Amino acid sequence: MTPEQRKTIARELAPNGTLRAGINLSNFLLVSGRHDNGDPFGVAPDMAHAIGEALDLPVKLVPFESPGAIVDATADDKWDICLIGAEPARAAIISFTKAYVEILATYLVPAGSPLQTIAEVDSPGIRIAVAERAAYDLWLVANIKHATLMHAQGIDGAFQLFVDQQLEALACLKPRLLSDVEKLPGSRILDGQFTSVQQAIGTHKHNTNGAEFLSAFVRQATTNGLVASLIAKHGVNGLSVAAG
Repeated sequence: MTPEQRKTIARELAPNGTLRAGINLSNFLLVSGRHDNGDPFGVAPDMAHAIGEALDLPVKLVPFESPGAIVDATADDKWDICLIGAEPARAAIISFTKAYVEILATYLVPAGSPLQTIAEVDSPGIRIAVAERAAYDLWLVANIKHATLMHAQGIDGAFQLFVDQQLEALACLKPRLLSDVEKLPGSRILDGQFTSVQQAIGTHKHNTNGAEFLSAFVRQATTNGLVASLIAKHGVNGLSVAAG
């Protein structure tokens, strides 16, 4: 990429001169915590900074409490790029790259549950607790035919709903369920996955050159070791570099 091409892409993606990156605070695998000044840190923030460095742009991290909040802000000029799950419902209004990491999603069932397989969960009378508008919730909304989805605000809210109402299943990212199962004696995580959440980088639909640049950046980052190095740097268990 020539210096002039870099400048053109930078102007398109960040017309105000600073690349504003929408960061989903609820994804504990991609956001490890926050600095004293409130800025998030982790794999996703580091990816945003790497993009800014490639374009010679300063980066401003814009935290959101959920991916749904980022999507809702698409038309409000609050971010230039976003780092969230690339789901079809979101892709209708956001241009996404291929995934740079993926996370398995499955179910937790309570002690004594007769459910043994993921397929059995989608049955009449089964109530599934899930964080509303999480990427895996969007998959469930589109694919669950017989069970009932019980929505809560955030991952912690879904866990509490599952416990308080004694629901039949809790849908979540497997790394989170590995900690939840320790809190509930006799509970089990079902083998396999109902989906894998493809975490990608998005930008506004009108940024066609910028979208092409971001796609090329992600392809390189997944093959040259950048993504793997960020996962190792932050010591994240449960994240996998997405296949090329």
